[in-house]
Amino acid sequence: MKILGIGNAIVDVLCKVDDEFLIKNNLVKSTMKLLDEKEFQSLIQKLKIEETISGGSVANSIVGLSQLGNEVGFIGKVNKDDLGDKYDYGLRREKVNYLYTKKQENIPTGTCLILITPDSERTMCTFLGIAGKINEKDVDEGLVKKSEITFLEGYLWDEGDPKKAFDKAINNSNKVAMSLSDLFCVERHKNEFLELVKNKLDIVFANEQEILSLIDGSSIEDAINFSKEIDKNIIITRGAEGAIAIKNKEIFECNAKNNLNIVDLTGAGDLFAAGYLHGIINNLSIEKALDYGTNLSSKVIQQIGARIKNN
Repeated sequence: MKILGIGNAIVDVLCKVDDEFLIKNNLVKSTMKLLDEKEFQSLIQKLKIEETISGGSVANSIVGLSQLGNEVGFIGKVNKDDLGDKYDYGLRREKVNYLYTKKQENIPTGTCLILITPDSERTMCTFLGIAGKINEKDVDEGLVKKSEITFLEGYLWDEGDPKKAFDKAINNSNKVAMSLSDLFCVERHKNEFLELVKNKLDIVFANEQEILSLIDGSSIEDAINFSKEIDKNIIITRGAEGAIAIKNKEIFECNAKNNLNIVDLTGAGDLFAAGYLHGIINNLSIEKALDYGTNLSSKVIQQIGARIKNN
């Protein structure tokens, strides 16, 4: 495989809400909040479901890479339940090698409520379920060694078994890419993420807010200087300001697309990463990789959901 993704296997449940709903339920727009099962069930009862899709940040990226014709695989933990079966089917339908064998578990398949406000921003409420119980036994080191790049998500990192799974993947990888995933993740695991970025990862995806939080910076110049110092391939997405990649102390920039009919920002970062990694594994220039990332993210935000629909 060109790329093996390891991440939270989450079923996305898309719902439209207004800003008042977020305020009433103490939710911060555009962030991700972890819920326990009771909180999740309480919230979902108040919502009208628009669509249910197999999701998870890295899984979305892996599907995007598959749609571009790359041989890819994914490891993520689900239960052998109805949602787990739907998840499995959703990946295989997209020609992704799903490299996890479902088992009957006491904890259900993970679910993410994606609340879309009229401004197209998405606020996520995640019940990790069995996805958050991934452990080192779930990661096949042979598969990792045979992949050109292992792609991990910050959402997956947590103390205990998930960290051991993360470490096993990193220690057996030829090259490691990771998304910082969310401001919530960065602030929760800042010291650990900083250590990973500086010493363990080869390619890092972050939006401007996440990278500035990670380094306690105040401007994009701070982020660029940090990236030059550690001499890795750091890619920073900036919304309407486009994207920047820093590699070998060089800065590469790409403008955002104009005149888009934006309906849902879910998956923008995931599909950007897919396009960029497509460029890297096919030996394209950094400029071309940024262009692929921008094109894919532009497509996905003009539809509902985090995966580009092949009509």
